[in-house]
Amino acid sequence: MCGGLPAYLRMCGHDTAYAGDRGIEADDALLALAEDEGRTLITRDVQLASRAEESILLESRDVEAQLAELAAAGLELTLEEEPRFCGRCNGSLEVVESGLSTPEYAPDPAETAVWICADCGQFFWRGSHWERVEQTLEGVRASDCRE
Repeated sequence: MCGGLPAYLRMCGHDTAYAGDRGIEADDALLALAEDEGRTLITRDVQLASRAEESILLESRDVEAQLAELAAAGLELTLEEEPRFCGRCNGSLEVVESGLSTPEYAPDPAETAVWICADCGQFFWRGSHWERVEQTLEGVRASDCRE
């Protein structure tokens, strides 16, 4: 129910496990995962949040409003200069060295910093998507300052 958040959180340097990525649906399995991995559960489910050792209960369905709720709860939402986690799968990112080839859709690592996920092989760089995410986060921070 918070499926829009993982990529944002990962881009901000948060090690983010998403139940949908792991095929977990049962509340007890989610609670066990959070406890076993020392995670804070982020959910819109009031009963589930009340059962978790650490949780953040979100009210909104809108991703930007959810980000604002997370910021209000004290979560740092600033893009990392050197991203560490894959936005798609949460795997570790590694720098693609200058001179190595990249797929046609990715920039040349000799001209732009490029990272590859060690787990799923997805390539990342600070392009237009990065800029849109930064604008969204700036809007969240600005609205947080007005309240």
